[in-house]
Amino acid sequence: MVLTVVSYTQKPHVVCVPFPAQGHVNPFMQLAKILRSIGFHITFVNNEFNHRRLISSLGEDFVKGEPDFQFETIPDGLPESDKDSTQSIAALCDGTRKHCYGPLKELVKKLNSSSNVPQVTSIMYDGLMGFARKVAKDLGLADQQFWTASACGLLGYLQFDELVKRNILPFKDESYISDGSLDKNLDWIEGMKDIRMRDLPSFVRTTTLDDISFTCFGFESQTCMKLSSSVIINTVQELESEVLDHLMAINPNIYNIGPLEFLGNHFPGRENGFKIHGSNLWKNDVTCLKWLDQWEANSVIYVNYGSIAVMSEEHLKEFAWGLANSKLPFLWIKRPDLVKGKGKSTPLPQEFLDEVKDRGYITSWCPQSEVLGHSSVGAFLTHCGWNSSLESICEGKPMIGWPFFAEQQTNCRFICNTWGIGMDIKDDVKREEVTELVVEMIKGEKGNEMREKCQEWKKKVVEAADPGGSSYDDFYRLLKEAFNCDVV
Repeated sequence: MVLTVVSYTQKPHVVCVPFPAQGHVNPFMQLAKILRSIGFHITFVNNEFNHRRLISSLGEDFVKGEPDFQFETIPDGLPESDKDSTQSIAALCDGTRKHCYGPLKELVKKLNSSSNVPQVTSIMYDGLMGFARKVAKDLGLADQQFWTASACGLLGYLQFDELVKRNILPFKDESYISDGSLDKNLDWIEGMKDIRMRDLPSFVRTTTLDDISFTCFGFESQTCMKLSSSVIINTVQELESEVLDHLMAINPNIYNIGPLEFLGNHFPGRENGFKIHGSNLWKNDVTCLKWLDQWEANSVIYVNYGSIAVMSEEHLKEFAWGLANSKLPFLWIKRPDLVKGKGKSTPLPQEFLDEVKDRGYITSWCPQSEVLGHSSVGAFLTHCGWNSSLESICEGKPMIGWPFFAEQQTNCRFICNTWGIGMDIKDDVKREEVTELVVEMIKGEKGNEMREKCQEWKKKVVEAADPGGSSYDDFYRLLKEAFNCDVV
């Protein structure tokens, strides 16, 4: 069974509302393109800040859209900025909750008063954008909630209330960082084995219950699971089965349709009219792919901390010299805003650059899926964001994890312990540890074993997205049940 046509009495018009960060926009764009390719009209809503960044990275023509795929914007309530970096996540959480309901409602009403587009039939919103559910309810529209992160991350956020009830949170003071509190095993969480406090989403590391990130992520995860009529997750049943079983006991209307990259392969028309990588907020350096061609299979370390993670200047140097001392070739994505508190790119020591000039390629952004799919890449040093983790699994590449925040800690635990395809670096990274891990991953026995394990997982996720697989079938159910479409 291959889905080719959507039959409908009224052309479905879905308003897509991603959380305004790169890791959320990407999967929203992937799913929106698939829906458009089978007959949907799409209105894709960015905040004004990211809309300007899309223009900067992809050009003015890109955001003009297509007749059946239009871009719109709403304000987020944050101060004006021309920085080429992700806004504060805490500020975005606060700003979108306080300022976005009215503008989104007016936008949907404007769309419904236009004769140029079909009537809006539903709002598909990010799990952190709960105000959009209220807009849908107020306007009598269907709604679909898209949780763009991992299922294990979602289950981690759902523990926030319970941690308070058990008097584990808030921590009394900062001593929790070093007194062993983060190593406490939480054996009462169904669906999660061998989970410690440090493996839950990082916002549990708080001494106050008023922390914006703690309250926002905890509240939105609870409401999306209990109030959403449908919850879409970019994951695979076989990958997170125990977690998903527990989540479905809370809300049975869950649709696992990942990995979207593989699912999208069955809808070749999804890219019609779009530039490749048509959601990147930074300009890609594609020259790095040619650089990779010179290296042997599985010999290169790919290093990328994602779109949000930041580090101290000291940690930057430790990573740099850890890579240099390994004597291995590496491709390093070093964003201009990677060092915490710096307004512009922090230069690396000239001594380091001289040391790695023949085997190190350093750039600011790249087409990650193509890089991970390159035969010369043998391992991925990553922040363990869900998009990066899933892409690495899709390409069969083991990971070295250095999680920064949010559910990245949870993803890292599952990568290393549950799936057996990674090793993690201590929070306070040291160059000797970096060297040891990258050499082991590329040349050691553990690395070879993890590459073999990765190929097993890759086979499973490919099969899940193929016709007859769990994700493909869930996408079929999603169209029929959540979008009320007849699929032929």
